Amino acid sequence: MRIVVSEFMSLDGVVQAPGGPEEDTDGGFAHGGWSHPFFDPETVGGAFDDALSNAEALLFGRRTWQTMAAAWPERAGDPFADRMNALPKYVVSETLSDADLTWDKTTRIPGGEAVARIRELRGKEGGDLLVMGSPTLVRTLLSEGLVDELRLMIMPVLLGGGKSLFPEDGAQHTLELVSTVTSSAGVQVSTYRPVAEGR
Repeated sequence: MRIVVSEFMSLDGVVQAPGGPEEDTDGGFAHGGWSHPFFDPETVGGAFDDALSNAEALLFGRRTWQTMAAAWPERAGDPFADRMNALPKYVVSETLSDADLTWDKTTRIPGGEAVARIRELRGKEGGDLLVMGSPTLVRTLLSEGLVDELRLMIMPVLLGGGKSLFPEDGAQHTLELVSTVTSSAGVQVSTYRPVAEGR
C-alpha cells in the first residue's frame, strides 16, 4: 500500500484546526476554521475526492480520529461521507480503548507499535492508505521515510504559528513536485513524492 498524506496548510506551514473554531485550540490557537474562505468544490474539493477515491483505508492520529468520528457518521447519504464511513480505518493511540472505537470499521494501533504496524500495512498489497490531519503522526511517518506521497493544499494565509507537519529532526528529505494546480482563490494544490536515494 502507498501512504498518502493529504493536508490543508497555510503559507507559513501551519496545519492546525483548518475545519472549525473548536477543532484544536492547543497553544492558544485562535484561527480555527481558517481554510473555509479558500475552499472551492472544484479544485480543493476535487483534490480530496481524488485522494479518497484511491484510498483503501484511512490512517489517523487520535485527536483527528476523534474529530472525524464525531462528524462523519451523522452525514450518511452524502457520497463523500458514505465513502469515509465505509472504508477501514486505523487510529494510532495509547489512550483509546477498543470500547471507544465507535466509528465503524476502526482498528486501534497502540502508539508504541505504530511504526512497526504501519510499516507492515505499507508492505501489503492494496491501494492507498490515506492520512488526513494527524500532524504528530505525519511527522513520525516523514521521519521514518514512510510517506509515499504528500498532497498539500497551500492556502494564501499566514497564521503566525501553530502545529506543523514537518519533522524537526535535522534530517534532509528531498521531494519531487509531481503536479500542481492553482485555484481561483490562490490555493496551490501540490503533490510531492520522495526522491529515491541515489537519484
